[in-house]
This record gives sequence, C-alpha cells and structure tokens, in this order.
Amino acid sequence: MYWLVFWSFAALALISFVSLQFVSAPYGRHLRDGWGPKISATLGWVVMEAPSPLLFFAIWLSAEPARRFSATGIAFLLLWETHYVYRSFIFPFRRRGGQREMPLSIVLMSILFNLANAYLNAVWIYDLGPARPAAWLIDPRFLGGIALFALGFVINHQSDRILFRLRERGGGGYKIPYGGLYRFVSCPNYFGELVEWTGWALCTFSPAGLAFALASAANLVPRARTHHRWYRETFPDYPQDRKAIVPLFY
Repeated sequence: MYWLVFWSFAALALISFVSLQFVSAPYGRHLRDGWGPKISATLGWVVMEAPSPLLFFAIWLSAEPARRFSATGIAFLLLWETHYVYRSFIFPFRRRGGQREMPLSIVLMSILFNLANAYLNAVWIYDLGPARPAAWLIDPRFLGGIALFALGFVINHQSDRILFRLRERGGGGYKIPYGGLYRFVSCPNYFGELVEWTGWALCTFSPAGLAFALASAANLVPRARTHHRWYRETFPDYPQDRKAIVPLFY
C-alpha cells in the first residue's frame, strides 16, 4: 500500500505541475467561478491543512516506543509540527483576504495531498525506513538539512509578516510588498517553503522527503510565476528586476 500511495502521489504532482502551466489554481487573488461551491477561505485553509499535523502526530503516537521516543523521532516530529501547526491553526487567521472564499474542490484536493504526504513521511520515519540513531543528529546530512529547514522557516515567516503588515495598514485591495526578499522576488514566502522542504528531504534522507520537496516545487513554482505575472500586469510601477521565486535566477 505504501508504494502505491507513493507513486500515485508522485504521478499527481507531475500532473499538477503540467496543468499549472496552463491554469492557475482558483484561490486567493486568482479566485474565479467555475470550480464548484465555495466556502470561507479561512475555514477552508484550516480544514485542508489540519490533516497533515494531525495524521503525522497520530502515526508517531502509534509507532513503537523505541522509534517514537528516539532522539531523531522526536526531532522529526517537532520539525513537522512546528511548520504545520502554525500553517493550519495560526496562519489562516492572519493571512490577507481572510474573509474571502475558496472553492470546496480546492479544499478537497488539498486534503488528499496533505493526507498522502503526512502518511508517506511519517510511516517512512516511524516504520518502514531505517531507524536513525541519535548519532544521526550530528551527521552532515542532518546538520545541512536542519540548517536549510531553519533558513526556509525564517524566510517564510518574515515574508508572511511583510504581507500581514500590508493588510494591517488597510485601504483595501492588494499592494506591492517591499522588504526582506521581496527586494529580489515576487514570492519569497514560496521560496522559503522550497528551502524548508529541501532541508526536510536532506535531514530525513528519505524517498518520502524527496517526493515532498519535488511536489512542493511542482505546485509553488507555477504558482509563483502566476503571481509574478499578475503583479506586473496589475501595477505599472512594479519593480522590473524582481524574479518570480528564486532570487537573481527565476
């Protein structure tokens, strides 16, 4: 069953990447009709993100004590939950356009993604993959991965704070964000997530972690291109030297 889910997950990520070259996901500033009934964007965000920390925690809770309470088992749990508890239960109430709607179809697809992703990563770490001893915490792969994860986490949160401040200033509508990595790219929050999950893939050194990093890129890179194009079309004075997602390159 594990590998069936794994290859289905990989195939859907590839399909999403190809599809998003032609169609933007209809939520946020790209919301449009034709995708079925809508629900509150805040509620939708909580419902679609919450399965990830909850399922990961449930699998950790059901694992053998030797794996569950190992140093690496605790470390991986803390990394995952630190990101997803914030993303599921705090971020939705602070994000721009919190009172908007989003299609229920997007919520359901995201639930499927998050369930599969949490299942693949948690089961590999706490059951199928090699048990990582405490010495793994000083392995160069773990240290490099945790450094990337921390860097991505900081970039992501700094970028979010800049957007939150724009919202707090009021005035309605979207504005051009400045500061932080917005100096270089239109979507540094997405760049932060890519760095974060690349770090996760390295520090877990697992096929599930690699699949997650690639699936994140398959979704976020096209989304960043769409945002970048929207900014340029909406604001005549938008900085022309900004890239879409990777500073100085893309």
